[in-house]
Amino acid sequence: MEQKIKQEKGLSIGGNLKKLRNGARMTQEQVAAQLQLRNFAVTRSAYSQMESGTYSIRVGELIALVEIFRTDFNTVFKDLNYNQKSEL
Repeated sequence: MEQKIKQEKGLSIGGNLKKLRNGARMTQEQVAAQLQLRNFAVTRSAYSQMESGTYSIRVGELIALVEIFRTDFNTVFKDLNYNQKSEL
């Protein structure tokens, strides 16, 4: 069973994914296509849900996104902390 990272309201990596995508000058469609090339069945709509924080990202998908955006996990999780949710 593949592990997933559940994004929660107020504690989501979606905003960071959007920043990384925009920094890479890619569309959501292009990111989805890159994920599909890596054998992940992700549509543009599903990727949009990742950015909005309503999609539980599979660990493999997250690793692929780090490769696609040529970044690291610290950047994906930048400015997030476990206290953030409890402060809402």
